[in-house]
Amino acid sequence: MTLTQLQYTLAVARYGNFTLAAEKSNVTQPTLSMQVQKLEEELGTVIFNRNTKPIKLTKVGEKIILQAKNIIEESQKMKSLIDQEKGVVEGEFILGIIPTVMPTLLPLFLNTFLKKFPKVSLKIEELNTQNFIEQIIDGRLDAGIGATPLDNFKLIESPLYYEPFIGYVPENHPLHKNKKLEINDLQSSKILILEDGHCFRNQIINLCNINNNDKNFSIKSGSFETMINLADEGLGMTLLPYMHTLSLSDKKQTNLRFFDDPAPAREISLIYSKSQLKLPIISALNKVIDGVIRGTIQFENVKIIAPK
Repeated sequence: MTLTQLQYTLAVARYGNFTLAAEKSNVTQPTLSMQVQKLEEELGTVIFNRNTKPIKLTKVGEKIILQAKNIIEESQKMKSLIDQEKGVVEGEFILGIIPTVMPTLLPLFLNTFLKKFPKVSLKIEELNTQNFIEQIIDGRLDAGIGATPLDNFKLIESPLYYEPFIGYVPENHPLHKNKKLEINDLQSSKILILEDGHCFRNQIINLCNINNNDKNFSIKSGSFETMINLADEGLGMTLLPYMHTLSLSDKKQTNLRFFDDPAPAREISLIYSKSQLKLPIISALNKVIDGVIRGTIQFENVKIIAPK
């Protein structure tokens, strides 16, 4: 029995197909199949039912897969311990980022991180919160950056920054004359929000304490830019994360309204599994992002709005 055999077996269990498992493992299909078969012969049992599509685990195979995961994790922990001891930051790292954070945060830290840690092969995917939670838990993703708290006992949340919500109130809106907004102002206003699937939408619904089906939420959009344009056309006002307001034109900046303290805000965190082994890379990401974000966001008196 070898670690390679266990890794190939785990790949087949994950993808339900020998050809796809081989492709993802960067080996030929005959090589992968032969190693899985050798493992079955050594154990004296059948791990997969090859007559089904996708391929499924046998009852004993399900137990073997659980044990195989534990063995692989423990073997990787040894390397991780050595890397931490040596201060080594290298290897492949897959990071998921939610759509409402990626356009503003990624340009701030990516280039700095890649220059500082050239031995890290960083792969970044844009994923909504539910998708990256599932992928972190099942091991397809090393970490995610998104809105917290998530209250998932399997995950660790390391806060990176707190980003206030800013009102975008066009000249044609009754609240435009106000120098600052209060949360109660939102109760009687038509709010343009993101479509379903974005946690920022859920945070705004929680903030306004209005039902999903309320008439104020009849207009939905997939981007902040679209909502700003709709607001300019007289269809209501919208709320934006602070960093999305930094790139607005001077003219549009005049339509921004901050909230009275404590300002509603979202907590953005680096999220990873409690069993995560690539802690040196996670620590490096945390430090780089903290370093670049300090000069961008400096708000302390905020009220965190949950993303659920």
